[in-house]
Amino acid sequence: MSILGKIFGDAKARYVKSLQPAVDEINSLEEKFQKLSGESLKEISVDFKERIIKGESLEDLLPETFAAVRESARRTLGLRHFDVQLIGGMVLHQGKIAEMKTGEGKTLVATLPLYLNSLEGSGAHLVTPNDYLSRIGAGWMGPIYHALGVSVGVVTHEGSSIYDPEYIDPISHGDDRLMHFRPVTRREAYGADITYGTNNEFGFDYLRDNLEYLP
Repeated sequence: MSILGKIFGDAKARYVKSLQPAVDEINSLEEKFQKLSGESLKEISVDFKERIIKGESLEDLLPETFAAVRESARRTLGLRHFDVQLIGGMVLHQGKIAEMKTGEGKTLVATLPLYLNSLEGSGAHLVTPNDYLSRIGAGWMGPIYHALGVSVGVVTHEGSSIYDPEYIDPISHGDDRLMHFRPVTRREAYGADITYGTNNEFGFDYLRDNLEYLP
């Protein structure tokens, strides 16, 4: 470590430490959210959206929304976000880069900022390198969003769809978690609260929507 580092401390460590109070608050809410019925958990998104309309910011709601996502993940997938994953979610929400190793739960971490930002009603998008990862991310995490009452769409080169646990795809995809995508129009997929897709699909769809045809 440099002399300045020894004097002032590591900037990254200080930043992560600054997020600890929010982690503590999320943890303090865990028991409260565990007591919610399934219906109450699903309806809580409506309450969050109303609070945003009344003037609360996403930062105001962050502890409660992260606690809600953690509880939904625990109930639906048997997964519980670790503290370091809560920190990763906060880092992403703040528009920074969160570097995580393979197997550390990046797909699960993304559910936190995606859900929070979807509450504004403008759609939250997750960009993946390829269509397969788009379907995997939405399919694996779909139950979390569904239990919270928010919709998730997928846009791929082959088509577009919405996660619907009641729908069973007649074509096998080798993974039961990928069997619940109901085909819809691209507009409907983009109209979901959360949409997964690749940079190519998002980029070309944007260009197509903004082309001006000259006579």
